[in-house]
Amino acid sequence: MVTITRHLDLTFAALSDPTRRAILDRLVHGVATVGQLAQPFAVSRPAISKHLRVLERAGLVTRERDGRVSRCGLDASPMKDAADWVDRYRRFWDQRMDQLVQYLETEPDKLTPQDKTKKDGGTP
Repeated sequence: MVTITRHLDLTFAALSDPTRRAILDRLVHGVATVGQLAQPFAVSRPAISKHLRVLERAGLVTRERDGRVSRCGLDASPMKDAADWVDRYRRFWDQRMDQLVQYLETEPDKLTPQDKTKKDGGTP
């Protein structure tokens, strides 16, 4: 459990930055060099390298060296774990909302006049 939690922490931390999300968006289209990834941003190459290290630590980016050129690729598998984690809570809240709707439908006399108006879509 601690390992899963640590991986989720790294994934969400990596995804929390808009520059890193933009880098991942670029890598969806295929492998790119660090220079290609840095091009659209008004930041230094070392800053992009720091972002890439965060993404690598989270397991979202792989980097291969070919001489002086580093090529980066996307590994989206950690996002699957994050999506699964979020999905558990989505199901929880969906279930809660379904229970609320069911309660309101079976207990209409407990609605206030204002609530009934909203439910019926009319005016009081």
